[in-house]
Amino acid sequence: MQDTPSATSVLSSRQASNAWRVAFILFLINLLNFFDRTIPAVVFEPLRLEFDLSDAQLGLVSAAFTLVYAVAGIPFGRWADSLSRKRILAAGLAVWSALTAATGAVWNYTSLLMVRIGVGIGEASCAPAATSLIGDLFPAEKRSRAMGLYMLGLPLGLVLAFFTVGAMVKAFDSWRAPFFLAAIPGFLLAIFVLFIREPKRGASEATSGSHAAVTQPYRKLARIKTLWWIVLSGIMVQIAGYSGAAFMVALLQRYFGLPIDQAAVVTGGILGVSGLIALTIGARLTDYLHVKSKNGRLLYGGGSLILAAILTFVALRQGAASVTAFALIFGIGWYFYYNYFTTIYPALQDVVVPRLRGTAMAVYFAGQYLLGGAIGPVVAGWLSDKYSMAAMEQAGATEMTEAFKAVGLHDALYIIPVSLLLTGVFILFAIRTYQHDNQEMLASLERSGKPE
Repeated sequence: MQDTPSATSVLSSRQASNAWRVAFILFLINLLNFFDRTIPAVVFEPLRLEFDLSDAQLGLVSAAFTLVYAVAGIPFGRWADSLSRKRILAAGLAVWSALTAATGAVWNYTSLLMVRIGVGIGEASCAPAATSLIGDLFPAEKRSRAMGLYMLGLPLGLVLAFFTVGAMVKAFDSWRAPFFLAAIPGFLLAIFVLFIREPKRGASEATSGSHAAVTQPYRKLARIKTLWWIVLSGIMVQIAGYSGAAFMVALLQRYFGLPIDQAAVVTGGILGVSGLIALTIGARLTDYLHVKSKNGRLLYGGGSLILAAILTFVALRQGAASVTAFALIFGIGWYFYYNYFTTIYPALQDVVVPRLRGTAMAVYFAGQYLLGGAIGPVVAGWLSDKYSMAAMEQAGATEMTEAFKAVGLHDALYIIPVSLLLTGVFILFAIRTYQHDNQEMLASLERSGKPE
């Protein structure tokens, strides 16, 4: 009598033998991605003073990067579904590393804007190719852990940037030095990534299906209702995330009176260390909840984002004299913010067939960055300038001062808890369609001989 394979052996057979090694490389790429894009946020104040810029102009730099990042992601997503994903990653790494170095040589606002647009094009290669690889390396039951490792690059990239860039600025007495230094590991990693072994498309699925090219890909994606709610949640979460990342160091300098190196380190704790804890704990918990209930991931994610909204609102109410209370409460709120990534990224993989996952991630990124990540810093910067003017008028003054700009920036960042609350609501709405769309994806794989 032939032995029946155990559930554990079936799961392991669907997981690539090199899965965790590749996932670690993807984590390093994502870490560098977020390190490089965070440097401008750390040096916003010296950069602002050198080029005599407003907060709205600084927000526009972030918005231009994000807009191009989102648009460029669409073709990268299609290429990730048909071409070598490791080559896409290597090329993207080389391009954005070269342009990160070029940022250190800018001579005015226009040149800064143009170079950061170029960095956005290079970095757009990362997410579609990397998440598509993870979807084929790991079965559904382990994807939250794999995505958790990959997304650890976000907070660790922030931590490294916020903990080291301020010190680099002081050591070299120049805000330009960090951009030159950051390019070196990018070039090395671009070479290294060419040696990874790619998995076959759909190799990790319990049900095997056609590996033919998908016809009418965007029309097929548009029929997935859960994807619409995921995109809406992404828009809101990026308004919050990019507003916080862009202006937190500046807030701590202006409103709380910290020097740049201390402000950067505190920001690293608030926005980075919280994520290291959340993505380590949350990834395993999210996989456990998914096994217990098909809606477990989304319930956990929606509840977490609502808690994040409440806590960040309370933090902003602490006042200028309570920097410790502000940092602690906001950091706890940001812990719950990071649960978004271990819930939504795997959920997207669960409702999209393997041959469309790169495209789906690109569409999702385009939506969340065009309407979220790009808008967030611009609106926050515009609100900061508007509230600064209001504070000046309320005081009966006729000249703008740094004190008025501090109040304006603080009040503008209430955009963060509002956006996080809407994120949580949209995630909870996705529960209504998730199981149906997951079953449709699995049924599509079972149709033998038909294009997915």
